[in-house]
Amino acid sequence: MTSNRAALILALVSGACLLLPMTAAQAERGSAAAGKGKAAACAACHGADGNGGPDPSWPRLAGTNAEYLAKQLADFKSGARKDPIMQGMVAALSPQDMRDIGAYYDSLSPKPGSARKEESLKMGERLYRGGNAKTGVAACMSCHGPSGHGIPPRFPRVSGQSATYTEKQLLAFKSNKRTNDGEAMTRIAFRMSEDEIKAVANYMAGLH
Repeated sequence: MTSNRAALILALVSGACLLLPMTAAQAERGSAAAGKGKAAACAACHGADGNGGPDPSWPRLAGTNAEYLAKQLADFKSGARKDPIMQGMVAALSPQDMRDIGAYYDSLSPKPGSARKEESLKMGERLYRGGNAKTGVAACMSCHGPSGHGIPPRFPRVSGQSATYTEKQLLAFKSNKRTNDGEAMTRIAFRMSEDEIKAVANYMAGLH
């Protein structure tokens, strides 16, 4: 083998090796373009632009961190998070499908929401920003950020989320029906009154 030919083969092999980690990383992140087609069936409940459908108990997904959303889809499939509708929707999804769908919704722009109950805004703001020291409730912003944009990938965006959906999830954490995201939310929600849950959910809906 000539030295020129050997050098060419070495260059090609080296180039291929360099491309492999990139391909794996791209797959790990997911493809928004591929996810768009895979998420077509999701639009009926979550909106064509990911900003919510006709039922406020269904979440807004636009701007949700890709890794967080892929984890939630995987938890629905495994049964770690219970929801009969979502379990049926994700049954045929592969891990790559979930990453692609996560990447797609992460790429969408979330629209600002609005609080609807003015009388509970002060309580909601106080809980979100300062918690409740008497009952051991931590400030929501310590995990979800001052503007509610979340701290990915573990802590999701809550800004602009439907108050009905947020209230539903906090009550699920409080009653121990939802346990797929560790114990922190279960402990916090358990110590909150239902009035506090409603107030903070309303406040986060208008947070941006």
